[in-house]
Amino acid sequence: MLLCLDEVASIGIIWAPICCKGLEAAELHGQVNVIFGPPPSSPVEATDCHEPHAISVSMPASPSGLHIVQAKKVLFIDKAGPTAIDGQPNQPSDSDSINSRQPQQGKFHSQPISAGNSCGKPTEGKVSDPFESQLRIPRNDSQRDKRFDPFKTWSGKLERQLSNLRGKPQEPDLEAANDCHSAENETVPAVDRYFDALEGPELDTLRATEVSVLPEDKKWPFLLRFPISSFGMCLGVSSQAILWKTLAISPSMSFLHVSLTVNLVLWCISLALMATIFLIYFLKIIFFFEAVRREYHHPIRVNFFFAPWIACLFLVLGLPPSVTVNVHAAIWYVLMAPIFCLELKIYGQWMSGGQRRLSKVANPSNHLSIVGNFVGALLGASMGLKEGPIFFFAVGLAHYTVLFVTLYQRLPTNATLPKELHPVFFLFVAAPSVACMAWAKIHGDFDYGSRIAYFIAMFLYASLAVRINFFRGFRFSLAWWAYTFPMTGAAVATIKYSMEVTNVLTQSLSVGLSAISTFTVTALLVSTIIHAFILHDLFPNDISIAITQKRPKFSKKLAHLRSASSDMKDIEASLPKNNPELEL
Repeated sequence: MLLCLDEVASIGIIWAPICCKGLEAAELHGQVNVIFGPPPSSPVEATDCHEPHAISVSMPASPSGLHIVQAKKVLFIDKAGPTAIDGQPNQPSDSDSINSRQPQQGKFHSQPISAGNSCGKPTEGKVSDPFESQLRIPRNDSQRDKRFDPFKTWSGKLERQLSNLRGKPQEPDLEAANDCHSAENETVPAVDRYFDALEGPELDTLRATEVSVLPEDKKWPFLLRFPISSFGMCLGVSSQAILWKTLAISPSMSFLHVSLTVNLVLWCISLALMATIFLIYFLKIIFFFEAVRREYHHPIRVNFFFAPWIACLFLVLGLPPSVTVNVHAAIWYVLMAPIFCLELKIYGQWMSGGQRRLSKVANPSNHLSIVGNFVGALLGASMGLKEGPIFFFAVGLAHYTVLFVTLYQRLPTNATLPKELHPVFFLFVAAPSVACMAWAKIHGDFDYGSRIAYFIAMFLYASLAVRINFFRGFRFSLAWWAYTFPMTGAAVATIKYSMEVTNVLTQSLSVGLSAISTFTVTALLVSTIIHAFILHDLFPNDISIAITQKRPKFSKKLAHLRSASSDMKDIEASLPKNNPELEL
């Protein structure tokens, strides 16, 4: 009996495992397998296999995995005898009639289809789904997460070409999609996008209306989470080495009897810290250069590219006398060369206008690009150089004046600085503190020019210190290190001033500011170690480098969903507290 069932192809496959000889199963491409099976009440003739006969309905896991659209017939064996397949007769053998005397009742259940030959014998005992070969996708190192590839140095087209050379070609559609995705992510966003998409401390928090190009639901690789602002720790610790060296060698502080051993220990700690952070960030440059590139275009992070070289200048200034007394002048030129190159780029953007004009990107972290001039002038004058220190002092003075006025007036076009950025306001104190010492070393005396700069620094220090509420109410972060080296610079400048004007007031002020600076650095160093190695929250995902080039079209809906999700989390968190009886 021949039955044409068009509906069977859309439902699945009716299967009854029997053994046959000389027949080949039809391919799955374009047609359904031809399947044989006896009615439950009829005897079965079998020779090579003695399996219970079953009828199974196997549903595919996905409708896209089947392409059975041309199936027209499913044929069954009835009591009349053999069945034909497309007109080809199937003749039973004598042995079939002998072994078919005991009828077997058919069972209806679902089971996996055995992969075998045309007679139903499994090949080498392996059981697999016949659709597995059709649904299997070629793997090209698919086990690793490729969402971070656009930020890697050695990824992209080069990696795909190497995969092709190894004989693992990518699918054309996947390759085209990856190319488009990489092209979108490799484009550095404009300055306006950083201000529009980010908020929070150092513009490192994604707004509710934005999306990240990197996954937000998993922890990123450590190098991607390691920011350039980490060099602020080097500034704080290395400046302490300068402070304790000054306390040990200054005549006005001789009553403290400070040993140079403290300076030696702090200098070794700062050197080890500097080497560690420099090595980690150098690895980031090698493996995630796109992330470094985005940090350089960040309106705030770009100023921290001065920090490594300023920290090196601090290390030379705080060099213990037991290590060496005279430092070769070539070191000064080597350290000031990258600072000079960065200044040509940054100051040129301030002056030429455009998206990175100073009135648009001005923030307290810009003082880092100014302080390097005065620190370099101080070190050069200490080495006996003349023209070079005066040159950098003049450049720093001119741009500090412009930056000071710009930050004070805060044009209406500038956005209000976030609350978490307020610790960075102590950078206002850094430039005049170092400038007064640099000019005193250049001129050879703590004259009126040096005293004017010193008094400006003291007034800014006092105006910030009295605003206690200005620096409370936010979580610990690397931005707190902005407190440290400006406070240390003010303490060292006060010690230098006490050498010219020696009295109880200046000596007491020197001791007090030194104690505050040391306590602040110690507390921050301990807190940093706790958050880094115990709480493991010092380096969260660096969202500031993962913003999109353009604003997403569905930003309003996204903001609504995020706010709703945040409200639900707040409600869930408050339920156990407000309703203890609801707890199980």
